[in-house]
Amino acid sequence: MGELSDQVPLLLRKEDEFDYLNKTPLWVSSTKLILKVIMWMIYIAWASFLFLLPIKFINELQEKFIRATQGTIFGTTGSTFLIFSLPIFLIAFLATIRLVLSGEDEPQLKKNAKGPKFRLWTFPVLVDGPFGVVTAAEMIGVILFSVYIVWTVTMYTIRNIDLLSLFHVHDMKENSAVLLKLGLCFGFIALICLALLFLPVARGSVLLRAIDIPFEQAIRYHVWLGHLTIALFTLHGLCFVIRWATQGRLVERVINWKNVGVANLPGVISLTAGLLMWVTSLPGVRRKNFELFFYTHQLYVVFVVFLALHVGDFIFMIAGAGIFLFMLDRFLRFFQSRQTVDILSATCFPGGTVELVISKPANLHYNALGWIFLQIRELSWLQWHPFSVSSSPLDGKHHIAILIKVLGDWTEKLKGNILNLSVEQSDKAPLLQHNRKITASIEGPYGHESPYHLTYENLILVAGGIGISPFLAILSDILHRINDSKPCLPRTILIVWAIKNSDELPLLDTVNMEAICPLFSDKLNLEIQTFVTRESQPSLEEGKTPEAMHTTISPGFKGCRMSSLVGTGSVVWSGLYNIVSTIGLVISVTLLDIFYINPFNVNYWWYKGLLLIGCMAASVLIFGGLVIALWHLWERKTSSNEESEDATKKTDILQQNEASLPRNSGEAQFLNNIRYGRRPNFQDIFGSHAKSWGSVDIGVIVCGPPTLQSSVAKECRRQNFLRKGHQAIFHFNCHNFDL
Repeated sequence: MGELSDQVPLLLRKEDEFDYLNKTPLWVSSTKLILKVIMWMIYIAWASFLFLLPIKFINELQEKFIRATQGTIFGTTGSTFLIFSLPIFLIAFLATIRLVLSGEDEPQLKKNAKGPKFRLWTFPVLVDGPFGVVTAAEMIGVILFSVYIVWTVTMYTIRNIDLLSLFHVHDMKENSAVLLKLGLCFGFIALICLALLFLPVARGSVLLRAIDIPFEQAIRYHVWLGHLTIALFTLHGLCFVIRWATQGRLVERVINWKNVGVANLPGVISLTAGLLMWVTSLPGVRRKNFELFFYTHQLYVVFVVFLALHVGDFIFMIAGAGIFLFMLDRFLRFFQSRQTVDILSATCFPGGTVELVISKPANLHYNALGWIFLQIRELSWLQWHPFSVSSSPLDGKHHIAILIKVLGDWTEKLKGNILNLSVEQSDKAPLLQHNRKITASIEGPYGHESPYHLTYENLILVAGGIGISPFLAILSDILHRINDSKPCLPRTILIVWAIKNSDELPLLDTVNMEAICPLFSDKLNLEIQTFVTRESQPSLEEGKTPEAMHTTISPGFKGCRMSSLVGTGSVVWSGLYNIVSTIGLVISVTLLDIFYINPFNVNYWWYKGLLLIGCMAASVLIFGGLVIALWHLWERKTSSNEESEDATKKTDILQQNEASLPRNSGEAQFLNNIRYGRRPNFQDIFGSHAKSWGSVDIGVIVCGPPTLQSSVAKECRRQNFLRKGHQAIFHFNCHNFDL
C-alpha cells in the first residue's frame, strides 16, 4: 500500500505540465479524465480496505464475503482474488486504455504563468543515508506505509482482532497464543508487500507507464520493499520457530508437510531462497561480485513456487496480481531478447569509451532519457548490461546509439573485439566474418513515458563521467525540436560535467550541434562547465582540448533490427497481451475447478497452490503466446513495408556514420569552460544562477554516482529553503547512474 501511495499521486505529475494539441477531440480528453478518476477511486478503495481491515467490523465483513463464495466454482480463492488482486488488474486495464488514447501526439508545452512553485516529487527531503535521495512524495509514502505496519500489528495482536479466519486456523487454544498471532500478522503484511514487490521490476509495466516512473527509478522501490518483505517473512518464521521450540516440537513442525492446512517445509525452503537473494543483494556483495548477485537472484522462482506450496492457492492470491504481471513482462522480454540486431558502427574513444550504433525499426519509439539492456553473445550468453541511450529519437528513424565506459572485464573484452575487428577491416576481411564477431541482442528501450526534460525553460544537467551520455541525448533532442519547430520549452541550459581525465572530453563531439540546428546559439543559451578532477593543468596547449582518436568499424547491415516486442514498444499490443493473458488465467482456473478440483474433491492446500502456479504459467504461455505470435506477424509485416524505404534507410545510416567521424575540437560550437584540478562547487554554481535567472523553475537532472546525487540534492534543498521571493526554485530529478 505504501508503494502505491507514494506513486499514485504522481498520476497527475506530468499531465499538469502538458497541454496537448488542439486537434485532440474533446471526447478523448474527457474519456482520459474519467479513466483517471476511476483509477483513483479503485486505488483509494483498495488502499482504504487494507488499512481498515484490522478493524473488527471490516474484518468480519471480509470473513462473511469469503464464506459467501465458498459454494461457488472458485471458492475462497475467487473471493481472495476479487478482494486483493482484481483492483490491481483493473487499474492496469484502465491505464492501458488511457495510454492508447494518449497515443503518440507531440505535447504542446505551455509556460507556467503563475511563476515557480514547489512540487513534492522534485523536492529532496533526505539526501544522505541508506535510502539515498528521498523526495517529499516518497517520504510521505514511507511514512504512510510505516503507519500501516504499526497500525496492523497493533490491532491484530494487542487489540486481539481475529486474523485467524483468513488463514483458516480454528484451534481456540492456539488462538490465544501471542506468538501465533504475531506470526500470522507478519506473514499477512509480508504478503501485501509481496503484492507490490514485483511491480517495480516489470520493466515494460503499463502501471509504471501510467504513473510515469521508469524502471531505473522504480528499482529503488523494489529494493526498499525487498528488504521489508524478507524482514517480515523472517519475523513470521521466527515467531513459529520460537513457539515450536518452547513446545519441544521444533523438528517435527519444521519438516511438516500438511495436505490440508499450511505446509511448513515449503515455507522454510521459500524463506531460505529469499534470505539468499537478500544477502547477495546487499550493496557490498553486489558491488564486489555482481554475477553472484545476478545468478542468486534467479532463486525468485524457487521463492514464489514454494511460497504457493506453503500457503495454498487462496492465500497466495493475495499477492497473485503483482506476480502474474511480472510473469507477463518476463515472458515478453524473453521473446524480444532472442532476436539479434545489426551493429551499424562501433567507435572506440581514447578515454576508454565505446559508442555503438544499433539498428532499430522505425515504429519503435523511445524517450531521450531511455535505457536499453545489451547482450553480446561472444562475451557472455547470460550477462545483460544496462546502458543509457545517447542519441535522440529525432536523430534518425532506423538507429539508436549508446556510450559504454570500459570499466570491467565485460566492457574490456568488448573494446578488444572492436579493436580486433578494426584491424581485420583495414585488411579488407569479409564483412560477414566481421558480423560473426559481434552478435548483439537488445532488450528495451525503457524510460520515461513523457519527456519531462522539455517542461523546464531552464535546465541544469549535472553529470559524472559517462553520466554525460543521457544528457547528450537530451541536448540533441532539444536542438532537433528547436530546428523543426516542435514543442520544446528549454532555452537556457547549463551542463556541469565532472571527469577524472581530459581524454574524456571528446565525448562532447558525438553531438554535432551545428549540423542538427544551424546557428543554434541564436536560439539556445548553452553553457558547459567541465571539471577535470585528476589533472592540475591541461596536457596540451592552453585553450585546446584533445582531439578524438576514433577507431571505427562498420560490420555491415543484414536487416536485423531491434524487436518491438516490448511493453514500451506498442501500447495497443502490450495492453492486448496483458488483457488476454489475464482473461486466460480466469478461464484456466475455471476449467481446472470444473473438470478436476471440484469433481475429484481436491482439498490439499499445497497441491492447489501448485496448480494455481501452473495455471498462471499456462495462461502466459498459451494465451499470451498467441498474442505474441500475432504481434510478431504484425511486426514482420511492418518491417517488410519498411524495406521499401532502403534509400532513406541508407541515407539515415550514412548520416549517422558521418556524424560519428572525428571533428576538430578546436572549432568549438559552444562555450566549454574547462577547470583543472577542481571539483564543482554547487553552492556557487546554483547560487549564481538562482540570482541571474530570476524567479523561474529550474529543472536539475543529475546522472552520476551516489555521492554526486547526494551533493546536488543537498544543494537543491538548501537553495529552496533559503529562497527569497524573487529567486528560482530548483527541481531535483535523478537519472540513475547504475542499476
